[in-house]
Amino acid sequence: MVVREILEIFEIISKPEIDIKTLKEIFEKYDTEVEFVRVDESKKTKPPIGGGKTIFIKIKINSSDKNFPKIGIIGQLGGIGARPAEIGFVSDGDGALSALACALKLAKMKYYGERIRGRYVISTHLCPNAPTFPKKPVSFMGSPVSLETMNKLNVEKDMEAIITIDTTRGNRIIKNNYFAITPIVKEGWILKIPDEVIDVFEWITGENVSVVPITMQDITPYTNNLPHINSILQPAIATSAPVLGVAITSKKVIPGSATGVTNLFQIDTVCRFIIEISKRFCSKQLYFYNKEEFLKLKSLYGSMTKLYK
Repeated sequence: MVVREILEIFEIISKPEIDIKTLKEIFEKYDTEVEFVRVDESKKTKPPIGGGKTIFIKIKINSSDKNFPKIGIIGQLGGIGARPAEIGFVSDGDGALSALACALKLAKMKYYGERIRGRYVISTHLCPNAPTFPKKPVSFMGSPVSLETMNKLNVEKDMEAIITIDTTRGNRIIKNNYFAITPIVKEGWILKIPDEVIDVFEWITGENVSVVPITMQDITPYTNNLPHINSILQPAIATSAPVLGVAITSKKVIPGSATGVTNLFQIDTVCRFIIEISKRFCSKQLYFYNKEEFLKLKSLYGSMTKLYK
């Protein structure tokens, strides 16, 4: 379980001001590399996407064997708080919480002697006062910085696969209280979900697999001003690696700016799924897509990266 790690991280990032020193010390305690980057776009862009400040955090966990893959785990979100409009940790912050809890659990596993194969890069950003904006069916969280900036700081070119986590409760199409997964997205193509990924989902949840019915417009840039389910697949725009989205869901429509929504046991389920998928991918026991099928699709129908422009 990842319960202890979730509580450790939540205690720090749920405060009005982020205690970077303590957060850094927690990871360094387990001999883990951690980086922070402060970003200020208050003079460059305007809300609801941009126009604010935030702190990006990146944790790197590497095995000594470089022959295993590199995976990115991204906490995708607008903000962890919507102060002063709302007091406390918001629903939208669950992506950051999940990513950092996964990082801490993996760091502990390696520190205590587990043979962690592969390279893990876990990143997100922490903004306790992100903007909100009206949208149907419920108000959405904005972002203190542009999605282009997020991709630049979260996505590394040599990542061979990416898992992106985003709270996805403000919709009418995914109705469960654990999570759902997206199809794999690679270079503008929406690909099938591998059976091995479905297996892990069902083992972790004890439920039938739940899939986000993403559309073509959901994998286009936010800058085109078309409706998107949320930003869960925006990292796919910045990479040729296959991307799997993990959507933190609910049976009821809940705003991203709602407080008191974060559920310890739901986040634990999300984290366990992400860690298991990551371990299997980095050990070459699981693949995000079939390379031969993908090449055939491209040869028959061409590139779909035009969606990203």
